[in-house]
Amino acid sequence: MATDIHQQKILILDFGSQYTQLIARRVREAHVYCELHPFDMPLDEIRRFAPRGIILSGGPKSVYEEGAPAVAEELFELGVPVLGICYGMQLMSRHFGGEVVPAGKREFGHADLLAAGQPGPLFDNFFIEGKSPVWMSHGDHVARVPDGFQVVAATANAPVCAIQNLSRNLYGVQFHPEVNHTPRGEQLIDSFVRSICGCSGQWTPGRIIDDAVERIRSQVGSDRVVLGLSGGVDSSVAAALIHRAIGDQLTCVFVDNGLLRLGEGDQVMATFAENLGVKVIRVDAEERFLSALSGASDPEKKRKIIGGLFVEIFDEESNKIQDANWLAQGTIYPDVIESAGAKTGKAHNIKSHHNVGGLPDYMKLKLLEPLRELFKDEVRAIGEELGLPRQMVWRHPFPGPGLGVRILGEVKKEYADILRRADAIYIEELYSSGHYDKISQAFAVFLPVKSVGVMGDGRTYEYVVALRAVETKDFMTAGWYPMPYEDLARISGRIINEVKGINRVVYDISSKPPATIEWE
Repeated sequence: MATDIHQQKILILDFGSQYTQLIARRVREAHVYCELHPFDMPLDEIRRFAPRGIILSGGPKSVYEEGAPAVAEELFELGVPVLGICYGMQLMSRHFGGEVVPAGKREFGHADLLAAGQPGPLFDNFFIEGKSPVWMSHGDHVARVPDGFQVVAATANAPVCAIQNLSRNLYGVQFHPEVNHTPRGEQLIDSFVRSICGCSGQWTPGRIIDDAVERIRSQVGSDRVVLGLSGGVDSSVAAALIHRAIGDQLTCVFVDNGLLRLGEGDQVMATFAENLGVKVIRVDAEERFLSALSGASDPEKKRKIIGGLFVEIFDEESNKIQDANWLAQGTIYPDVIESAGAKTGKAHNIKSHHNVGGLPDYMKLKLLEPLRELFKDEVRAIGEELGLPRQMVWRHPFPGPGLGVRILGEVKKEYADILRRADAIYIEELYSSGHYDKISQAFAVFLPVKSVGVMGDGRTYEYVVALRAVETKDFMTAGWYPMPYEDLARISGRIINEVKGINRVVYDISSKPPATIEWE
């Protein structure tokens, strides 16, 4: 039944930590459904949500600051286990009468967590010979624990790094178990949601597919659905999932906007129309997009132009399909979280998502978003389960606006043609050298500046492309990929020799932060 995989769920309350999405990812990796909501979620809504457990995230504030984020006092009386992480632990301690003070020595980075006393169920098999490496990021610490709580771990700089109240099922940790720098943090979160909260792990790819198919059929009935197919992972998995649910009731509209990768249009048609038997309408809209983008150089403006024109074209095509009442999109959970955060003011809006936030009033279609609850890694897992080609499912992320935001400044056809050829050579070389699967995301960026060069006996004055490759587990932080010099030399040589209009190639060695992964 549709409710089965959602009935055991964890609520995560966000206090503004940069790592909050990682907490949700770790809970999902334990095969338990969870949702992320703002810290001030009303108590009545929490009761209706009926969580098996609650996790309080970290945050940038100090609990003793005026106006510091807090939760309703009754939250700790709901009778469900609560885990406080960093700020969440400090909030819990202060709530029950403990003392939180500025640390004499702040802790940022690696620390050795030392067992103190008898670790409870949260720390089953967490310590090896009484210690475990963890990742710290805090300027305050708990100086005195509340009555009824026991200290279960410490570090050399902080005497209170983990607390528990077993009678109330309340737990707190000063470190961040959700980040990869805490090697056994995933195990700790698994212990909380499975052992302490009693969740049995019903959130699996097969069950997610069965649940989604049932919900799609219930929502759509005998109506027809139009899906905007981009060729990216999200829209491709959404198409395969909806097609499994309703077959020929689905029609995909594939808009070739002139901003796709080399040969991508033909690849999309081959995968879906020829191999999967999905009905796909291909629309050649390159001229419309390039015309609309003429003169636009601001990244946010370009995103909105591209997103708006996609919606306009979908509307035009849907009017040609009899009984089409639904527009399907590949919206995923991070899109929803980031857009919601921007609206509530509880998170910075780094970029807008053209497929989140509803449809214009003039559109007749209702919205169908079967991936709306899923993180990217979950989308990939169900894509493989649905039988999509591995190369498509594990392809590096590609932005919704396509090359429109990998061409810095104004978008022109000449720039797009140059960039897609350079990018194709880059990716081909990454595959042939074995680097592609080691890299989380790689792409070329077109820089609208010219530099002087020499080819043969002549002077050239041509464009520059930058190559980007990053390693990351979560896309919240990322490091640049240490490409061997010989591979960079081969890639650069091929691009300059084979792509007319480029005489200089540079390699981006910026990490996130302070840079973002994409340039725009």
